[in-house]
Amino acid sequence: MKPSRKEDFHLVTGQGKFTADWNLPNQLHAHIVRSDRAHARIVGTDWQSVREAPGVVAVLTAEDVAAEGFGEVPFGAPIKGIGGEELRRNAMPVFATDRVRFVGQAVAMVVAETAQQARDAAEQAYVEYEDLPPVSSAAAALAEGAPQLHDSAPGNVSLAFEKGDEAKVAQALASAKHVTRLTIESQRLAGAPMEPRAVVVDHDAASGKTVVYTPTQGINGMLATLSTISKWPVENFEVIAQDVGGSFGLRAGATCEHAGLLIASRRLGRPVKWVSTRSELFAAEWHGRALTLNGTIALDDAGKILAIRFDDVVDLGAYNSYFGGFIGTNNLSITMGGVYAVPALYMRSQLVYSNTTPVNAYRGAGRPDIAFAIECLVDRAAAEAGIDPIELRRRNYVSRDAFPYTTANGTVYDSGDFEGVLNKALALADYAGFAKRQQESVSRGKLRAIGLASYLEASGGGNAPKDEVSCEYQPDGMILLYGVTGPSGQGHETSFAQIVAEGLGLPVEAFDYHASDPQHSLLGNGTGGSRSLYGAGSAFKNLVPAMIETAKPHAAAALGADASTLEYRDGAFRAGAASITLPELARKLAGPSPHPLNCRGEAKSGSTFPNGCHIAEIEVDPQTGSVQVAEYTAVDDLGRVISPQLAQGQVHGGVVQGVGQALGEHVIYDPESGQLLTGSFTDYVMPHAGCLLNFRNDYHLVPTQLNALGAKGVGESGCTGSLPALSNAMNSLLRSKGLPHMDMPFTPAKVWAALSQAS
Repeated sequence: MKPSRKEDFHLVTGQGKFTADWNLPNQLHAHIVRSDRAHARIVGTDWQSVREAPGVVAVLTAEDVAAEGFGEVPFGAPIKGIGGEELRRNAMPVFATDRVRFVGQAVAMVVAETAQQARDAAEQAYVEYEDLPPVSSAAAALAEGAPQLHDSAPGNVSLAFEKGDEAKVAQALASAKHVTRLTIESQRLAGAPMEPRAVVVDHDAASGKTVVYTPTQGINGMLATLSTISKWPVENFEVIAQDVGGSFGLRAGATCEHAGLLIASRRLGRPVKWVSTRSELFAAEWHGRALTLNGTIALDDAGKILAIRFDDVVDLGAYNSYFGGFIGTNNLSITMGGVYAVPALYMRSQLVYSNTTPVNAYRGAGRPDIAFAIECLVDRAAAEAGIDPIELRRRNYVSRDAFPYTTANGTVYDSGDFEGVLNKALALADYAGFAKRQQESVSRGKLRAIGLASYLEASGGGNAPKDEVSCEYQPDGMILLYGVTGPSGQGHETSFAQIVAEGLGLPVEAFDYHASDPQHSLLGNGTGGSRSLYGAGSAFKNLVPAMIETAKPHAAAALGADASTLEYRDGAFRAGAASITLPELARKLAGPSPHPLNCRGEAKSGSTFPNGCHIAEIEVDPQTGSVQVAEYTAVDDLGRVISPQLAQGQVHGGVVQGVGQALGEHVIYDPESGQLLTGSFTDYVMPHAGCLLNFRNDYHLVPTQLNALGAKGVGESGCTGSLPALSNAMNSLLRSKGLPHMDMPFTPAKVWAALSQAS
């Protein structure tokens, strides 16, 4: 039986190769000494006993970083605030200098002959701290008299940002028939990819080349950030990431550990390897979400939305990270009207420092959060105004004939059919039959509720000016495809090969995709913002005619025909009764490299606007407060679907990630000490097998004209639709009991306590 994806065989048979699987000759091992407190001055250190410990080769500190001329961990997105105010930038140092600002911050690196020796020696490190009062949340950081984290950020505010027309929104609120206000907490999360973060660095002094083995979701992005931190030329680096076990936005760029290993390998002349423990990741790998969204919506007497306003508090953590600021500004404002025709929009955000792990992109990077907030606000407004929530949505959708539609904030949605998506979802979910299912649950002593969400998000535009791909023919006729987009579970080897195979009329087995081979210098964007398929995929679609045109004169010569009369169809060049396929031609022309048929393709692709309607049914045991997702329906407009199975997997995975946030995931710090209270899977609840019993999905596709494939993003759609659908289901149940709004996660203790109060 053939595997359903090209990746499956080597992964399920244990032939995958992740970063921790790389072991190089004469390799050393590193361990990071981390802060055990949230906020303190470093008064003194003593590394002598560490250096004298068995097997220890070196101890690196902030002094070594400065001596090498290295910079800080980059902050990627320049943002302007209210009145053109510059962002107060406080980037994270590679190793702490005079102060630590969160539990888990890197203080030093111990390098030894074995990993165990490095860990044991690190236990002997002496760091004397003078404790400072911590602020373990954005709210605490904004409180009057709160401790100051950075001298450059009075009041712990990195930036105050706004977008939209405040006066017009205020006017609409003043004249509205109904005004609804709701505060949504999108709690802090740990990314927790299956593959722990790991780095292996091998610097060759003779060539000046540094090879970095690391999980990454974009080779070019990793190369750029390695160069930015080290100040070494980007062409001196080679990055290898054969298999990557999950990313979710966390693995976009270099971190403190990368920088420390670069210094160690160059100084010591040996490869150096570091593999994190899971507890290190909870404390020190970028966190996600941590947003408070205060929403206001205004309706007229006909139930038309007049305005939406959000006042947001964005917890950056202790330092500015790569995308932390971008999430709380651009990504919250770009689609803050959702799927609705809203004449007035305004958003204000405060980006705030706290003594917590820095926040970075995490599956959706703010876009699921704003969709979550909008849809919860719409449901609440419907309840307060006495309008059916489906009817309120129908009255306010951007109609299909209104596209391209420009929102009040200036975002242009190119295409969509929001009501068509809703209708399909209602039918697939048997929405009309819910009352019968609800009664059946009651007969078993359970409570049942239903919630829906009509979401829209903006997929990533990318930083590179275009996406480039190439093909290379092998002597045996196999065609190798190259791009810079590395896989972290999305199925790129399958989908990219499928695009080219379908375009050429050849079997998919004739192609193999390889991400970022160092011999193939290509422009392009990594995996991020759900853009891989339509970005790199469009370049592969454009590669097909380039392959045909490059091969045509050679095929004509092989067939003894005039190239102008040659026809390509059904997988072969044809001249009368004679024909030759590309693999046959490749074998015929095999010789010294480069192969004459090798060529490149490229594409420019901007943001797209995937959307959909998700419907969740939950069943609650009032005796225990436990919540089960009993039914889940997802209907999405993804523009064009290349591989239905892969798209379903992406949606399904995103929904499960949303279930994790809805039912359990939550990073919690002690408010007094700033200590991390959820530092392992014992305390941090992850979604598990069986958390989604009955999952149905389908598509209502409206192709986009914004890229060659007509595809819209898919990777974050499941997460974006599930958060509001699940929240609306739970809060519908609570409203029916006369209970107030509840924020995620809906843990058994919280739900039981609320229902007990109602009883």
